[in-house]
Amino acid sequence: MPQTPHAERHFTGSEIVRDIVIGMSDGLTVPFALAAGLSGAVAATGIVVTAGLAEIAAGSIAMGLGGYLAGRSDAEHYAGERKREVHEIATVPEVEMAEVAEIFHSYGLTEAEINPVVEALRKRPSDWVDFMMRFELGLEKPDPKRALTSGLTIAGAYIAGGFIPLGPYIFLPNIQTAQLFSAIVTLLALLIFGYVKGRFTGAKPLVSAFQTALIGGLAAGAAFIIARLIA
Repeated sequence: MPQTPHAERHFTGSEIVRDIVIGMSDGLTVPFALAAGLSGAVAATGIVVTAGLAEIAAGSIAMGLGGYLAGRSDAEHYAGERKREVHEIATVPEVEMAEVAEIFHSYGLTEAEINPVVEALRKRPSDWVDFMMRFELGLEKPDPKRALTSGLTIAGAYIAGGFIPLGPYIFLPNIQTAQLFSAIVTLLALLIFGYVKGRFTGAKPLVSAFQTALIGGLAAGAAFIIARLIA
């Protein structure tokens, strides 16, 4: 009887999704809070739009730069730890072999099962280092392009998110009407964004949608109240 081939499906874009979440969530809430706060202090939508565009530009640059530097920091940390492991394997191999054995012991393997694996790794220094990086330190080799990709993704998501609450102020002349539509479209965007995020990450989409809307709404509400009090 023919068997259906088993195909495992795993989500592999978690880093990209994380960057989009970071950029989009801030892009939706911060410009909305700024625009809503200014709406209570000025009567012209042009001022709100100008301030909103300036905030989106500054925010996307700051967030993107933060993502880039975080990616660079991860790569530098990995390189430093790998250099240390190479040095330790060359200078104190017995200690490193004992650490390999300890790792396998934690999985319930016996000495008779562990010794051949340890000896095999000892003959392959590069693979030995890779093993120690992953199983001793829990570090995966970062993508060399990760820093730039992360920075651009976060910045782009921030810009995309920022234009959603700012859009009504661009197209509607009445500032009160623009403020109302901005609140509505931002809430809907948070719900949709949360739902899509849940589908990609494996979480319950509806739960993710309401959580995202709630968190984004609370953050925007708090910023709005502070802005109104200051204005």
